[in-house]
Amino acid sequence: MRSRPPFGEELRAELGPPSRVRTLESSPRSRVWRAELSGTPVVIKQLVDGPEAAERYAREVAALRLAARADPPVVPALLGADATERVLVLEHLDHREPADDWVVGYAEALARLHAVTGADAVGTLPAWSGPGRQDVDSFLALAGTLGCPVPAGVRSELDGLVDRLRSAPGHALLHGDPCPGNDMHTAGGIRFIDFEQAALGDGLVELAYLRIGFPTCWCATVPEPALLDAAETAYRTAWRTATGTEAHGDLTDACAGWLLRGDALVQRAHRGTTDHLARIPGRDWRWGTATARQRLAHRLGIVAGMTAGDGGLRDLGRLATAMRDRMLTRWPAIRPLPARRP
Repeated sequence: MRSRPPFGEELRAELGPPSRVRTLESSPRSRVWRAELSGTPVVIKQLVDGPEAAERYAREVAALRLAARADPPVVPALLGADATERVLVLEHLDHREPADDWVVGYAEALARLHAVTGADAVGTLPAWSGPGRQDVDSFLALAGTLGCPVPAGVRSELDGLVDRLRSAPGHALLHGDPCPGNDMHTAGGIRFIDFEQAALGDGLVELAYLRIGFPTCWCATVPEPALLDAAETAYRTAWRTATGTEAHGDLTDACAGWLLRGDALVQRAHRGTTDHLARIPGRDWRWGTATARQRLAHRLGIVAGMTAGDGGLRDLGRLATAMRDRMLTRWPAIRPLPARRP
């Protein structure tokens, strides 16, 4: 790993030369350093060469600038940027150990992040992209492989779900990967980092992370029911306070959308490479705190519970119940997702 950050003449003229530089742990998609500028600690991040590096850099810069509207802050301040080297200079945050009820503050901060943008932000970031017809095909094929009869109305329900998610209104500033670890717990509240996948869309697709088990994250967890209820209430209250409106969207649709996405069973480097749902019957694999079968069984149970009695997705709920039961019978070693973040 490069021992010194690229810090060009424009950044030096604007911020001064960095000193006391040391390398920090980061994902394969970036290099990160802690440094000092005139005695003030900062974080320097560079998006490394690779697929979509320029797009990831542009998303992060745009999202940080939009999120800077929030008061109190929900992101570190962006102190400087160099598009040529894809470098960001950020306020350094002192992270504290999250409290046992961290999800409540997390949800409140997530709502305030989502609420900073409106229709005026259209064009500054890509629109959020939901599941498609190929995801529906893969999910139904898995049901067949598991030996679960598919109710007659499921295909129509899932086609309608895909259409609703694609056309859902909303201009919320979505983090894109709001995982434990991308939330910094500071003395001034929770702030989010790593906006390389930021988008605009319906905020409930990220509120759904709490129920569905953090689908894009290595650290899949699920809060206890009382904490989950408190967190979702905190989100809706914070959204109402910030916008004067009720949070729109359908949380059941959002959770069902994550159920369909086989790419949400693997880390980012492996997404878009194969049909991951089709791999489930033949093998299991561990990603972070849980296996793929653990993750899928949890999502099936959540969607089954949320759609019970729901006329719009009732057949999907019946199928989800059958698929989960078949999985637990075939693989009795499947355990619930952990309740505590690592």
